[in-house]
Amino acid sequence: MSTRITNAVILTLNDRLDVVTGDVGIVDGRIVFAGTPSAEEHGIRFDETLDAAGGYLLPGFIQTHIHLCQTIFRSMADDLPLLDWLRARVWPLEAAHDQDTLAAAARLAAAELLKSGTTSVLTMETVHGTETVFEALEPTGLRATVGKCLMDADELAPAPLKQDAATGIEESLALHARWHGAAEGRLRFALAPRFAVSCSRDMLERVADASSVHNLLVHTHASENRDEVALVERLTGMSNLDYFAATGLANDRLCAAHCVWVSDAEQGLMAERGVRVMHCPSSNLKLGSGIAPVADMRRRGISVSLGADGAACSNSLDMFHEMRLAATLQAVRIGPGALTARDALWMATREGARALGLEDEIGSIEPGKRADLVLLRPRPLHHAPDRDPYSTIVYAARPDDVRATWVDGHKLVSDGRLVRDDEAALAALAGEAATALAGRALL
Repeated sequence: MSTRITNAVILTLNDRLDVVTGDVGIVDGRIVFAGTPSAEEHGIRFDETLDAAGGYLLPGFIQTHIHLCQTIFRSMADDLPLLDWLRARVWPLEAAHDQDTLAAAARLAAAELLKSGTTSVLTMETVHGTETVFEALEPTGLRATVGKCLMDADELAPAPLKQDAATGIEESLALHARWHGAAEGRLRFALAPRFAVSCSRDMLERVADASSVHNLLVHTHASENRDEVALVERLTGMSNLDYFAATGLANDRLCAAHCVWVSDAEQGLMAERGVRVMHCPSSNLKLGSGIAPVADMRRRGISVSLGADGAACSNSLDMFHEMRLAATLQAVRIGPGALTARDALWMATREGARALGLEDEIGSIEPGKRADLVLLRPRPLHHAPDRDPYSTIVYAARPDDVRATWVDGHKLVSDGRLVRDDEAALAALAGEAATALAGRALL
């Protein structure tokens, strides 16, 4: 399938941050031109032409911290701090999952993400059933790096969520062998130890070894909440990041979600070792965790990207909301302009690609890159007078502005509707799954 998108205002998010008006050509899933095509490119015969009518064309958003399996937990885990939220709600629900409820959660999440402009995710699933999540995601078209959650240590975790380190690593590597690079590279695998509280030192050291041998990302949580930070120090005698360094995890394959309560020394360690941070502002606010020092970390050269976390704590998977909060919260911490709209959009695209190790493939609109794109509707009333595209997208745009979404050149959202799935049927399925799950979890 080849596609030409005409008359678009193209936010390339290239190194120069070029904004150009013109066309984008897509052939075999990759961008062949962006802007004014050459005479040779003008001669390409496209299967489909879509008139953007002056709408903004962006790289697809890249969410680097999410839990697809928690999507049907939405509204079941409100008004609790992190550790109580995990132990009283999220862990019992994850332990009660079966194949049907996992598939329903993954499909619902993929639909919501694609309709709101997210084309790639890094997701941590639960301890069991990750194969089911991969199988559910494959037909949706979403680009995803998926991890099986690893937990072997927390005495308060439900028994189904505890698995010895050797078995957890063995199952993880089996998933890596089956799924890493599947769907023409669209699906990948990451190692996913939940956090220092629920993983033994043996588990974390085994993860570090497997990550090194197989060159795999490690997706975890760190320093999200002050009670968690205190608990890690009591259990290990170290801060989160120092402990990760001691276990061999603190390197440029480590993707650490939250990092709300990281000291200057920990930030220095992260900058030196190339640790990537995934900022989840709506989750941090709703759980009362705090405001991460995002501007400070970025000044040190630390890669900070964005994610909505799970719908159990953010209640939506909307990257427009996360961008807006990321910018405005740093204005509260430091002052207006500490994190600009342009910075926030960069974090949602280019920094996400960097975190995933996919900078050469996605995150900007440039010839040769994969055609993961989002087209917004032209000139909605709430964009007017629309003097600055970055300000408009971060501070005024919203999910229902998304007109079309492509991944690998495949149109997955058209005129604001899913191409590959029935939205009413998905919502009904999710409702049935949530009812069954809550019954099993005795909530």
